Amino acid sequence: MRILMKIKMKNLKKHSNTEIGIAGEHSVMIELINRGFIAAMTEKNTESVDILCADPQTMKACSIQVKTTEGKRNSNFMLGAKCEKKKEDYLFFVFVNLSDKKSFYIVPSKDVAKIISQRHKKWLSAPSKSGKKHKDTAIRIFSPDSKYANNWELIENFLKRA
Repeated sequence: MRILMKIKMKNLKKHSNTEIGIAGEHSVMIELINRGFIAAMTEKNTESVDILCADPQTMKACSIQVKTTEGKRNSNFMLGAKCEKKKEDYLFFVFVNLSDKKSFYIVPSKDVAKIISQRHKKWLSAPSKSGKKHKDTAIRIFSPDSKYANNWELIENFLKRA
């Protein structure tokens, strides 16, 4: 019986990164629409923006970049080095974890840029496991802080301001 269970588990289809990303974007869209906002997904070749969101009363808009994982509950998210330069007031990142308990981390782009820049500099200055200097890379790691968990008010407050 155990062997049969292992075979069944082995044959389960793993979701592709594209499927995981789309699921995250749709999850964010549902959250925004439930809060009374107008939300629309951009075309896949739109750089740095997955969702455009607007308040129907103020007609103020913001851009949202969604990063999604289906990993462990407190997963890290991999970003590109170009995210260090994204510091626009109107740009927010929403990090989505599709694990058992779906979680959202809403983070202003300025905060993401600052956090990943500091973490990368610290990583570069620390020796590797072998004691050698780390080689620079375009990958940046973002670990969501609990203060951003389900903090949709950051987007709401931005869109409600006149």
